Amino acid sequence: MQHELTGGDLLDGEGRLAEAGWARGEAKRYSRSAIRAPWYRIKEWDYYCVLNDDYGFACVVADNGYMGLLNAVWLDFAKPGATEEGIILPFPRGRMKLPESADAGDIVQHHAKLDIAFRHEPGGRRLTLDYPGFGKGKGLKAEIHLDQPAMDRMTIATPFAGAPTAFYYNQKINCMPAGGSVTVGGETFSFEPSSAFGVLDWGRGVWTYDNIWYWGSASGVAEGKPFGFNIGYGFGDTSAASENMIFFDGRAHKFDRVTFHIPEGTFDGAPWSFTSNDGRFEMTFEPIIDRHSAVDLKLLRSIQHQVFGRFSGTAVLDDGRRIEVKDFLGFAEEVRNRW
Repeated sequence: MQHELTGGDLLDGEGRLAEAGWARGEAKRYSRSAIRAPWYRIKEWDYYCVLNDDYGFACVVADNGYMGLLNAVWLDFAKPGATEEGIILPFPRGRMKLPESADAGDIVQHHAKLDIAFRHEPGGRRLTLDYPGFGKGKGLKAEIHLDQPAMDRMTIATPFAGAPTAFYYNQKINCMPAGGSVTVGGETFSFEPSSAFGVLDWGRGVWTYDNIWYWGSASGVAEGKPFGFNIGYGFGDTSAASENMIFFDGRAHKFDRVTFHIPEGTFDGAPWSFTSNDGRFEMTFEPIIDRHSAVDLKLLRSIQHQVFGRFSGTAVLDDGRRIEVKDFLGFAEEVRNRW
């Protein structure tokens, strides 16, 4: 049984998750001051990814306690290839002031090498970034507006077994039509709301030290309507709810468990497949780009494979309607962290 969250505060007076489960909106109030855990266990981030069939742009602002991150990624699906560059900030410890709501509060970060801002505005969000040194001096400048009409999202509150004050509160907002442009190395690439869509991964939590997660996401159009999905598993106690959700025409359709079948020995050399225990999500996935990064300092480690590619298969809505997609652009990832 998947438990749907009620309202109220996310944490109780002892810093424990008051209620585990899922929701279609921002059901719980997150407050950093309510946390009862060491500062180095607190992880907060806003990650945006905007894709069309030919290219994509991603950026993140993260405050992970002992390390902050300002990062940008440019994706070219024709070549194919990915260019990534970022700034590491030592020991921010909450000073980056990431908002306590996904629906209010702007993020504005000024650095000697990079300016990045995520702002709310009527009807959506605006992402701006100016990174002169990106790509070995090619430079990257972006201004993208994400429309956010009234629509459902994926929200989940997850505890960690054996760690009473650990939790992850996550919101994924899919299917946001994207307009604007990104200029890389003097060449400008346009995004049109009819063919480009963004996703926000808004995460706030207290994490345990050693974790693995699997996450997949896609947004676009199917049968003439906005369609997308969020799939994942791997960390925490998800007995109250999984994060697996299908979006169609603004409505969320919750399903149970999914499994990522990744070919042994490769992330981008062979197709993946995805199966669900209730038969509501069955897909294959043709990789295009493996955005791979690896930092291994023994005590601290992050091994990431975010693979962009095309999904083909079937998603089943709550009423039994089957949505068929072919070569539907998105991504799926495996991340292993000691942090």
